[in-house]
Amino acid sequence: MCGILAVLGCSDDSQAKRVRILELSRRLKHRGPDWSGLHQHGDNYLAHQRLAIVDPASGDQPLFNEDKSIIVTVNGEIYNHEELRKQLPNHTFRTQCDCDVIAHLYEEYGENSVDMLDGIFSFVLLDTRDNSFIVARDAIGVTSLYIGWGLDGSVWIASELKGLNDECEHFEVFPPGHLYSSKEREFRRWYNPPWFNEAIIPSTPYDPLVLRTAFEKAVIKRLMTDVPFGVLLSGGLDSSLVASVTARYLADTKAAKQWGAKLHSFCVGLKGAPDLKAGKEVADFLGTVHHEFQFTIQDGIDAIEDVIYHTETYDVTTIRAATPMFLMSRKIKSSGVKMVISGEGSDEIFGGYLYFHKAPNKEEFHQETCRKIKALHRYDCLRANKSTYAWGLEARVPFLDKDFIKAAMDIDPEFKMIKHDEGRIEKWILRKAFDDEENPYLPKHILYRQKEQFSDGVGYGWIDGIKDHAAKHVTDKMMFNASHIFPFNTPNTKEAYYYRMIFERFFPQNSARLTVPGGPSVACSTEKAIEWDASWSGNLDPSGRAALGVHVSAYENQINPITKGVEPEKIIPKIGVSPLGVAIQT
Repeated sequence: MCGILAVLGCSDDSQAKRVRILELSRRLKHRGPDWSGLHQHGDNYLAHQRLAIVDPASGDQPLFNEDKSIIVTVNGEIYNHEELRKQLPNHTFRTQCDCDVIAHLYEEYGENSVDMLDGIFSFVLLDTRDNSFIVARDAIGVTSLYIGWGLDGSVWIASELKGLNDECEHFEVFPPGHLYSSKEREFRRWYNPPWFNEAIIPSTPYDPLVLRTAFEKAVIKRLMTDVPFGVLLSGGLDSSLVASVTARYLADTKAAKQWGAKLHSFCVGLKGAPDLKAGKEVADFLGTVHHEFQFTIQDGIDAIEDVIYHTETYDVTTIRAATPMFLMSRKIKSSGVKMVISGEGSDEIFGGYLYFHKAPNKEEFHQETCRKIKALHRYDCLRANKSTYAWGLEARVPFLDKDFIKAAMDIDPEFKMIKHDEGRIEKWILRKAFDDEENPYLPKHILYRQKEQFSDGVGYGWIDGIKDHAAKHVTDKMMFNASHIFPFNTPNTKEAYYYRMIFERFFPQNSARLTVPGGPSVACSTEKAIEWDASWSGNLDPSGRAALGVHVSAYENQINPITKGVEPEKIIPKIGVSPLGVAIQT
């Protein structure tokens, strides 16, 4: 995957404009450090920064059809490109790059070709035959994409805000599962699964083998690579299943023939973090070459400005989780690995967050999973995409495979409900699908380990340390005036205020602040789900430990009786900061 920038219909084909677009494209070079490309057709510019994963030798962009009448700049991975090539016997392809099929497919099927793509993508396609263009983004929004409009009537497209925010009068998030056509000048949703209608409650009985097979296929197709890769392994259920399935099927892949059948795994955390211990145990069980990265609280605090610049958000839970992922990605890339497979998306699909314990019935459970999946592009997808691409590292997410989502979301949500009296914890149907006594995928206690949000699992001291740091830099007087300074998405904690100040310095435009979601949340819930438990409204924090009465290390268990009733952020334990520097143990 890569970074793309397109300027369409800008009424300026001067050399000065080309130089400016090259300058803006360079702001995305971290996403694609391997090569740069720019194609100009009249007053249309398509720029590209390439991270070469498939066909590194000849897949440079922009890409073309045979007579170069159709031009494409794309950030993506098309997993069914070989099957699609077979459906285009009369076409000649210039490269073996998976994205090369897009221009040819459009030539045959027009806008309907978008739904034929199995993968993740954001692309701009210019048809010079009538000077029209389309823009499309993948179903869930695994790839990041923004659209903006200039005063001169131009349309701007970029993988990140920083590619267009200084040039557009207005810009916004390009909605996932949509395409934009210059002919209609409007968005059209091309991804229309049944679960998009939250009122329709699915009724398919749970079949563990169907679910297991669907996930294994999702992982296997993501082993398409011509470069060294690995897996992120926190020791939680989702990343452990990704690692287990990858290790099980790696030997028979083209990647194994090129780079060997020994899988590399990566984990990050503070010293003594829950994830480090669990990750090492899973790695030993699977026989991976395991790389354990430790960071200090000060390392994380020092990185926050870079994290906000790259992730382009002030959302609290995103920044908390993105910071250790950002640090880990730098170390992974320095080891020569260019692609990793990760476990994002499972909690949204299966109701894995701890607040789902309080779902009152299957209808509300299902509707909340639908809301969570629809919002992924603003949260976990954004984090996974941008915190890794900050260092030219690609993250692939098999739980968000279109076919797997369909299989999982078709299941009657009654089977997903958490029922303690029946021994069913969160994500029980996923755990049960991989509970194989004869040929185990994971150790039993890992398979049934309680959910830890990534920002908690890297070490509970991390979140407490950030709050302590923010409290030293944001005064009570600043908080008192917060609603006047930041009337939109007003920060209600000092931590949120601290992030917001940094964000506004990098992205001062009103359009920029509107791209970030807001609203109250407990343990990563939507605002609607807070209604499930009256006690939550007084304990709003995105940490999993805010799920009072559910998490074994919940905030309620850490509050001294004398101070009970004081909000958790005010009760910050003293944390000794270890020496600076990131220690690596392999």
